[in-house]
Amino acid sequence: MSWATTDLYDAHESRVETCSVQFRDYGGKTRFCGPIRTVRCHRDNQLFRALLDEPGNGAVAVVDGGGSTGSALMGDIIAAKGARNGWSGVVIRGAIRDSAAVGRIDFGTKALGVNPARSRKEGKGAVDEPVEFGGVTFTPGEWIYCDEDGVLVSPTPLT
Repeated sequence: MSWATTDLYDAHESRVETCSVQFRDYGGKTRFCGPIRTVRCHRDNQLFRALLDEPGNGAVAVVDGGGSTGSALMGDIIAAKGARNGWSGVVIRGAIRDSAAVGRIDFGTKALGVNPARSRKEGKGAVDEPVEFGGVTFTPGEWIYCDEDGVLVSPTPLT
């Protein structure tokens, strides 16, 4: 991809927001973007997993796990599913597992950290509702741009 979040910010400063959460890159792809889909869950990845079962059409799943790193919301199986189903990547305010394997998948993955513990599967939470963290409201249908310098959100695609 020929863009960088720093350049997009400089060119569109008045209409974009940057997320202050200091995510780490875990995926095989560190630069990814697309329309936002959201999941709110806490140590329970059933809704997130079901979302990645759907065709992604280049979207990015923004997962608000409440900042918990007590268990992982995604591992290599779910990351591979997202890549196969056409998702551009995920931004997880929580933990992942299988980080070495996730790093070999051509799939954008930003998360807070790692934990080998798997999450519950109770289906609690919400899908495609605005979530807020890091000073940004992530609204389904808006656009997210992610690279090594961070996360930028725009109401519309940037060119």
